[in-house]
Amino acid sequence: MKNIALVGNPNSGKSTLFNLLTGLRQKVSNFPGVTVEKKTGTITLTNGEKVNLIDLPGTYSLFPNSGEEKIVVNILTNPTDEWYPDLIVYVADVTQLERHLLLALQIQQLGFPMIFVANMSDLTGKNTDIKPLQEFLHIPVLLSTATSKNDLENIKEHITAFFSAPVNQKEFIFERALPFSEAEISTFSEVSENSSQRSLYQNKLLLHHYHWIKAGETRRSEIESLVKSRSFRNMDSQVKEIMYLYDQLLPVVKKLNPEYQQAPEMSGIDVVLTHRWLGPIIFFGIMLFVFQSIYTWATYPMDWIESGFTVLSQWFSGWLPEHFMSSLFINGILAGLGGVLVFVPQIAILFLLITLLEESGYMSRAVYMFDHIMQKFGMNGRSIVSLISSGACAIPAIMATRTIQNPKERLITIMVSPLISCSARLPVYAILVGFVVPDVRVWGFLNAPGLVFMGLYLLGIVAALGSAFVFSKILKSGESSFLMLELPSYKKPDWNNVWITTKDKVMSFVREAGKIILIISVILWVMSTYGPEQKMIQARTEAINLAQSQNLNEEETQTLISQKQLESSWAGMVGKFIEPAIEPLGYDWKIGIALITSFAAREVFVGTMATIYSIAQDDEGTTLREKMKNEKKQDGIKPMYDVATALSLLVFYVFALQCMSTLAVTKKETGSWKWPVLQFSFMGVLAYVGAWAVYHIFS
Repeated sequence: MKNIALVGNPNSGKSTLFNLLTGLRQKVSNFPGVTVEKKTGTITLTNGEKVNLIDLPGTYSLFPNSGEEKIVVNILTNPTDEWYPDLIVYVADVTQLERHLLLALQIQQLGFPMIFVANMSDLTGKNTDIKPLQEFLHIPVLLSTATSKNDLENIKEHITAFFSAPVNQKEFIFERALPFSEAEISTFSEVSENSSQRSLYQNKLLLHHYHWIKAGETRRSEIESLVKSRSFRNMDSQVKEIMYLYDQLLPVVKKLNPEYQQAPEMSGIDVVLTHRWLGPIIFFGIMLFVFQSIYTWATYPMDWIESGFTVLSQWFSGWLPEHFMSSLFINGILAGLGGVLVFVPQIAILFLLITLLEESGYMSRAVYMFDHIMQKFGMNGRSIVSLISSGACAIPAIMATRTIQNPKERLITIMVSPLISCSARLPVYAILVGFVVPDVRVWGFLNAPGLVFMGLYLLGIVAALGSAFVFSKILKSGESSFLMLELPSYKKPDWNNVWITTKDKVMSFVREAGKIILIISVILWVMSTYGPEQKMIQARTEAINLAQSQNLNEEETQTLISQKQLESSWAGMVGKFIEPAIEPLGYDWKIGIALITSFAAREVFVGTMATIYSIAQDDEGTTLREKMKNEKKQDGIKPMYDVATALSLLVFYVFALQCMSTLAVTKKETGSWKWPVLQFSFMGVLAYVGAWAVYHIFS
């Protein structure tokens, strides 16, 4: 199939257009060899032909400053690349053409056929005169509002028309007029073995980026020799080109509607939302609403899912024969998955609200607002992007630090990002918060568990900032950096795009968590069901004798046998081994097993508890929360999950780095095992000391 690439600056509406064009016919994966997300899909043209569509990362120019931008350059300069496009659909914010036209002109010089989509035309009106722009670019220019079905069909019709009868668009408009010296031009002609198959501009990019660009990897040493022998001045050439292109595009921009081109950078609402004192208050008010919503709105669907899994467990117990495979399915796989899927409503609400904030343009204001605060803690304003992203997952948050050019600030951001509570912690928080505070109203309108939720997130933020401050005093660097950020226009969120984005995030969570939980649930069931033969026989005998002496009925006897055998199983032996180390935190050996298994992923804690209590308690009709509520300490009187123990566990999971994937990404991004080991160690000490202190304060 033919390839179409969606290209444009960040905040141009490119990804929204991609979601609407592809709908559910898309998939998310990673570019080969890197951890950058790749979104691809298929669209059906008006003539019935299907074509591939790829949403390339947002890029400001072909002189990249980040790993994402390098990916774009590599694809557009390498005809052998799998995703080398046959056509480019360039998406630009029609209200920000001065900035968004630069990349379009650079791409046009590469010789690609292109359709220019002037997006967000609802902000300027359909009567906007695009004739000057069309005459300037000599390509089709379409006004578009991503939410308009007619505009989407218009884009498809132009794509169909191009592939039905391809036309040669204007040849490279600027490359031969660019102010290059004769020596440079002669260098360009020698870069490629067959220069006639390349544009002059493509050769120029090879000279700029020969040390990493894939298109020139077979002749890298030769190109390097040419660059040095001809005294090619990389940075000077970049600056001259950008200035020249701006000289060409500015007169065209000025011909367009001046009312929207000369709009002030800071609108009246921005003055309030980014105010030094009011801004943070508004931000925390919005966050309070988010966490109140997570707990309040999700209550009913969570109860329905939990009840559904309980009914399923009972039904399978009565239908399946007594067999170890039946026990594995019911007490291992079903209990483990049910213990995590019950929290999908909360995760969906979190992603829904965060997506709405991003779509509206507010999150960029939050980045701008907290820039001066980040500087005080040894980080850059761009660090807030990673810290906010950590609310979903620390892995993409750490990868997002590639945009931070100062090595010290980037390293600090990598080290502290996992302290921000991610969505994987949400199931742990949800199951334990109920043991800390009752579900009551504060001041008549605030939900008490929701306040505790926000308190846990704030605790992670305080820990991240405090740790960053300490690292800033330890790590030395003579460089400093600055924040360059484009504030996108405010706009109404497109609900179709919000739905697709939220669905992708939730399904990604379910798939990734599901795979891990399935594997660990099976391993844990085996370790919890089996153990040294003599110990298991002895445990069964002791349980039967104890049941007879206490006149227990058959059901109570079976529960006692299950509990005794669980203690003697392989999992029980591991839990008992580490129990002395975790007992000062208020934990028993069962919690110890969950702590170990959740190092694979934090959300596995809940699945582990579900599996352990399903094996230890013969009561399929009881929910996990009820089982944990009924669990007793060793004295058989006090509840295991009292306020002190539950708070201790919450604090432990706020601080502890229990995510192997995060450690792997830290190693990849820093290029050394020293930093992930240090990251794991300092967060582990923080978690243990914090949990110990909380337990002894509240016990």
